[in-house]
Amino acid sequence: MELFDAHAHIASADFAGDLPEVLARAKAAGVRGIVAVGETLEEAEQTLALADGHSLVKPAAGLYPTILDHNAADAVVDFIRRHADRLVALGEVGLDHWVVKEEAEWKIQEEILGKFVALSNELELPLNVHSRSAGRHCIAFLREQGARHVLLHAFDGKARAAADGVEAGYFFSIPPSVVRSAQKQKLVRSLPLECILLETDSPVLGPDPSVRNEPMNVTIACQAVADLKNVPPADVARITTENARRLFPRAFA
Repeated sequence: MELFDAHAHIASADFAGDLPEVLARAKAAGVRGIVAVGETLEEAEQTLALADGHSLVKPAAGLYPTILDHNAADAVVDFIRRHADRLVALGEVGLDHWVVKEEAEWKIQEEILGKFVALSNELELPLNVHSRSAGRHCIAFLREQGARHVLLHAFDGKARAAADGVEAGYFFSIPPSVVRSAQKQKLVRSLPLECILLETDSPVLGPDPSVRNEPMNVTIACQAVADLKNVPPADVARITTENARRLFPRAFA
């Protein structure tokens, strides 16, 4: 089976000691590519360097939504413009109402996300979106801003909120933590397979929260989606990888 990990933090310090082995295990498990997201300018630079040395790594650049700094956002935007031909996505970007509680700060998040939406549409690079505790709001904002190419990763909202994203043509990626999350299981049951990708969000969101997650565990997400959809795992692998090819064409070039 050919699999694709649509969201992982490969530049994380958690992988500093054994990244080649981590990637080798992923490749042996059938992983075709890993979208390596960045939360800061420094991580964007690290991710590009890792992609130079590891063909499995597909680099992205973004700014984590709890960083409420227009200067930091502008620096990442400038980086993306300079390296657009080497990137497969903009991310991780988005909204977060779990950590950021004040509505005045939500406005700053929206302003920063709006910059990335405009850049996504300009460069034809998809958005890899974080929307913790802001799912419905985030989808509404993306639609209002005219976002065209969107992956909502590890979506924690209700299935009926996700339906608005489906209507907009957005995709949703499912992590291995689906095996222990009633919310994720309900989400998978409600989503058409044509809107689903697989992810790990490594090193977190694994099947066991006390153990470091890694990209090979995308196989666990694949099996879980297959079980919830009552279809063969090979079909889930084929459809979700084709969905990834549609959303991240540069990752398959």
